Amino acid sequence: MISLRRARSIALKEYKHILRDPFTLAVTLILPLVFVGFFGFIIDLDYKNINVAVFDGDRTAASRRFMEAISTSGYFNLKPIDAPAQIETMLKRNDSPAVMVIKKDFGKNITAGDPQTPARAQLMLDGSDNAKTGMVLSYMTLAAMAANDVFIKANPTLSAMSAPSPNALIRSRFLFNPELNSRWFIVPALNTIIIGFLSIVLTALTVAKEWENGSMELLLSTPVRPAEIVLGKLFPYFTLTFFDILLVFALSLLVFKIPFLGSFIFFIAACCVYILGALSLGLFISVATRNQQAAIQFSLAAGLLPSMIFSGFIFPIENMPPFFRYFTALFPQRWYLSLSRSSFLSEAGFAALAGPFAALLIFMCVMIFVAIKNFKTDVEP
Repeated sequence: MISLRRARSIALKEYKHILRDPFTLAVTLILPLVFVGFFGFIIDLDYKNINVAVFDGDRTAASRRFMEAISTSGYFNLKPIDAPAQIETMLKRNDSPAVMVIKKDFGKNITAGDPQTPARAQLMLDGSDNAKTGMVLSYMTLAAMAANDVFIKANPTLSAMSAPSPNALIRSRFLFNPELNSRWFIVPALNTIIIGFLSIVLTALTVAKEWENGSMELLLSTPVRPAEIVLGKLFPYFTLTFFDILLVFALSLLVFKIPFLGSFIFFIAACCVYILGALSLGLFISVATRNQQAAIQFSLAAGLLPSMIFSGFIFPIENMPPFFRYFTALFPQRWYLSLSRSSFLSEAGFAALAGPFAALLIFMCVMIFVAIKNFKTDVEP
């Protein structure tokens, strides 16, 4: 039977060890701020102020109004060029990722409103960066639609030509992230990286250090049971990591102004389950390696890489081949990231998030069992 008194004694010893270890405290307090600063402020998936060279072959009030509407969209900085010969040179030198050519008679065709001879503008894009090219094309399409609205308001007779048929009219509205702000997408997922790396590293390194110093063998020779050792080791680092969760949560709301629409209690419960599973994995790594260098290598492989690659943080899981889509299901980072984003940006309840929560719970139980089992192997003669 597990003695809470002995487990508490192990926890108090671990607390004293942490307070005497400035490295552990520095990593716990500084690393989350570094992650939030690096990913939250530096990484921005929204392209802004894109340089676009423009050759105006019409030079009329209509073409100037069109360029003004494109410029005021906030996405583009238009740079006029004098001759078509400059287009190829600018693209080759990478001076501009896109070049727009406004055809002659642009203003005349706008005024005529004849569907057979529409006003035309050509957009040439640098396809070497396909991700950026797709975003530029998407932004330009939206800006062109806004410019089209300007012409329709100025000349209502153009509405029949310029607007699609009411039967095929599509109006878009973005839910949960109306401005498509990439920080709203990135910051709620930072807990996945912080827990997935910090929790594993803290327990793996500190316990591996005890194996190297020989203090763990002395602890295993006492009447303390393996389960009591695991509980005593988990609780202090659980407190530290949970503080980091609250720190990132506060920064998300106060600094990045990200709304939290889900259930706070459910979100905290999921955080606790994920933390305990990650800490238990760190304990298992420390028992398996008993060496700090090996522990840090395995911690990186088990914590940081899955958080970045297999969680959906960088690469969408839906775009992966079928084998890897199923393979990612083995990593708790995938389920926690989905749960964290849904809790922040939508009002998804327990019914919608029961699957990811169950996956985290299974991972936690398996890791705690494995950690206890490996300690038990060392206790038995």
